[in-house]
Amino acid sequence: MSQKTVNAERRLDLITIGRASVDLYGQQIGTRLEDVASFAKSVGGCPTNIAVGTARLGLKSALVTRVGGEQMGRFIIEQLTREGVETAGIVTDRERLTALAILAVENEHSFPLLFYRDNCADNALCEDDIDPAFIASAGAVLVSGTHFSKPNTDAAQRKAIRIAKDAGAKVVFDIDYRPNLWGLAGHDAGDNRYIASDRVSAHLKTVLADCNLIVGTEEEVLIASGESDLLSALKTIRGLSSATIVLKRGPMGCIVYDGPISDNLEDGIVGKGFPIEVYNVLGAGDAFMSGFLRGWLKGEPHATSATWANACGAFAVSRLLCAPEIPTWIELSYFLEKGSQERALRKDEAINHVHWATTRRREIPELMALAIDHRVQLEDMAAGNAEKLARIPAFKVLAVKAAKSVANGRPGFGMLIDDKYGREALFAAGAERDFWIGKPIELPGSRPLQFEFSQDLGSRLIDWPIDHCIKVLSFYHPDDPAELKATQIAKLRSAYEAARKVGREILIEIIAGKHGPLDDRTIACALEEHYDAGLKPDWWKLEPQASRAAWSAIDTVIETRDPLCRGVVLLGLEAPYEVLKDGFAAARSARTVKGFAVGRTIFAEAGRAWLDGEIGDEEAVADMAGRFRALVDLWLGLAKSQAA
Repeated sequence: MSQKTVNAERRLDLITIGRASVDLYGQQIGTRLEDVASFAKSVGGCPTNIAVGTARLGLKSALVTRVGGEQMGRFIIEQLTREGVETAGIVTDRERLTALAILAVENEHSFPLLFYRDNCADNALCEDDIDPAFIASAGAVLVSGTHFSKPNTDAAQRKAIRIAKDAGAKVVFDIDYRPNLWGLAGHDAGDNRYIASDRVSAHLKTVLADCNLIVGTEEEVLIASGESDLLSALKTIRGLSSATIVLKRGPMGCIVYDGPISDNLEDGIVGKGFPIEVYNVLGAGDAFMSGFLRGWLKGEPHATSATWANACGAFAVSRLLCAPEIPTWIELSYFLEKGSQERALRKDEAINHVHWATTRRREIPELMALAIDHRVQLEDMAAGNAEKLARIPAFKVLAVKAAKSVANGRPGFGMLIDDKYGREALFAAGAERDFWIGKPIELPGSRPLQFEFSQDLGSRLIDWPIDHCIKVLSFYHPDDPAELKATQIAKLRSAYEAARKVGREILIEIIAGKHGPLDDRTIACALEEHYDAGLKPDWWKLEPQASRAAWSAIDTVIETRDPLCRGVVLLGLEAPYEVLKDGFAAARSARTVKGFAVGRTIFAEAGRAWLDGEIGDEEAVADMAGRFRALVDLWLGLAKSQAA
């Protein structure tokens, strides 16, 4: 069987093997690790980062490792699943904890790093964890230097190499040298990248002959060869292996060597670097490897692979974290086509938006939500009665029960719930893992827009669950006075910036019909004015439009100004079912409308009756569920009729 035929039958492009940890990165920049007060969490470990990076760049990747049978281990598996990485090769170790790495950015040259790896799960990887059929299903296997440091992990990687070679797959060696993980430095020397060691060099040399691709920094090439100068190191490696050698040179780019090594270090395929500001060097090599493998495994010329690799590394050093900062294929293509005016890529708003929109935690192609985030409307129903006001939180919990009964575990459902009266309801809704939750931040009815509770959104949003979407309502009409419009947009801009800073999605709700007439261009014009101000929300929430022409104009604006927008959900404005039926039918013609988030049409009647004591809990739940189900059936039925 030819190599081409073998590769065509493989279901995976790449399997990476080795370290898997949870990385905790200090969020205070320019300070000692001793003084860091809060941390950002992400998956980490060289092979884990590369599995994520290559998946983002369009390869079918998998990881072989061990994680603990606890929350951190589950976090790694769940995050890899979200990233599209195959997790069948991950073993859950009930006896050991998942590894941790803790890092700070002290300055542009110092990155204190602690590894918590004493008897950790990934260090217990052994030969029995290597499934021959799984390894043979990939076109390439990546082994990493650190996992040759212990006998059991060494044996596991060598078994994978043998299987890969027998199956005609390629072997990639990321030298990945961490002296203190070889016992050569103290716990506080995690950021030390080079200590010469004859023992380590002799051990790594035995790996080289089996490799098709060897990648390392100058220091890593020195340790893999046992030499003290770079040219001799490259020649020694070449004497032991015919592999393609990639020398990483940081801001100077890289050099790719095929064939004999000449006496001129520059006598290779030079990949130019990208001049950017260094923010954090950790993870740059993993991003680099991801970019190079995207080209190398797809048969691209080395110069192309090197360009992609250097660009990916530039993204990583310009941002804080490791795996989360590796670009997607869409983002990388955007950068290579358009470049950036910013030396600090994390400050490039256009690139940041592409990164954000292409790395969202999950896809939501359709959204049907019950909105129970109303505060003033329920307060009005209570009419100042203290007992009724005290019962509002319990009613919102009943609304959650109604919504869940309709969803019945199906995807594409959710709720809008406030945190004034909805604390218990939020807990109840949050127990459903795939349930979409949006929370309002606006002061109800405010025009100009004001935030509820505090105008300092940063302090309010930081403790929100990562999956909760910020919802902000603005009463905005294109014919409003210019000063009012500027005030409204400035307030929305502060909400948008806060959302991006804390990593939360944002839904902007625009209601124009209460303050002016609506025609076929009203909402489209309003959206254009918001896009002109740099606002690119994840969702728009808009009132139903009377005509398909209006929706066509809205489609054109969104698809032109932000094709990565999740889309539009319809609001209800307490319209009766028959009115919403017409509005839904018109909206179904729009490409950007993905669902609805309706409230009072569903809960108003039950809310009044329940607060007045006319009906009980079960009747209220049944009434709301029936009305919600009717809208769901209407929305889904319209889709089926259009498809037919």
